[in-house]
Amino acid sequence: MFTVAADAYDRFMGRYSAPLAPLMADYARVVPGQRVVDVGCGPGALTTELVQRVGPDGVSAVDPSEPFVAAAKERHPGVDVRLASAEQLPFADDAFDGSLAQLVVHFMADPVNGLQEMGRVTRPGGVVAACVWDHAGGTGPLSPFWEAARSLDAGVDDESQLAGAREGHLAELFEQAGLVDVEDTALSVTVEHASFDAWWEPFTRGVGPAGAYVASIDPEQQARLRERCRSKFDAWGSSQTVRAWAARGLA
Repeated sequence: MFTVAADAYDRFMGRYSAPLAPLMADYARVVPGQRVVDVGCGPGALTTELVQRVGPDGVSAVDPSEPFVAAAKERHPGVDVRLASAEQLPFADDAFDGSLAQLVVHFMADPVNGLQEMGRVTRPGGVVAACVWDHAGGTGPLSPFWEAARSLDAGVDDESQLAGAREGHLAELFEQAGLVDVEDTALSVTVEHASFDAWWEPFTRGVGPAGAYVASIDPEQQARLRERCRSKFDAWGSSQTVRAWAARGLA
């Protein structure tokens, strides 16, 4: 689902993850002089924000997608970008002042182990922070799409059961991972879409579970889904306010 071109991901999720990144960095208390790691960096939306705050020498990043790692390296010269999973971070203990995972925990093979690894590479007292879209509460950026899909296919897997997608679950995972002083909140951003077609087209690029679902149905089903999505888009208009659940704790 994520072995796709970086441009496809940018068009699909980057329109939401880029404005979310400053809020995430603020929440993780990232300030100049720190060393931080972006876990599951994708093409680098959060990495860009971290570089602006601490400089390229202060940022490391990992992702399991080869196309995303290549894009992040090209876009962020001087940043240590590596091909790796959250569950096996290629860094020494206590290497960073902070570890961040933006829109990643729900895709980890073992979320608790991934958060434990983030804690391991963070110095004692350093911040571990993560966020996941509100797929379960209906205010994530993909919620209109999944609502339309469910109205046509009641058995569709709509991401609502993924780790961290419901209120309070990220904090539970942080506590299970052994992090301390855990707290959680919601982060919201507003995105303007030029038209329904501009909103819809990225869903056809095969990115993530939503893109995989579109690719899995036949053209007639795709057409019905598209029109059902259009009716929802017309109802909420071009301005979309979306929410992510966020949690942070100390290593």
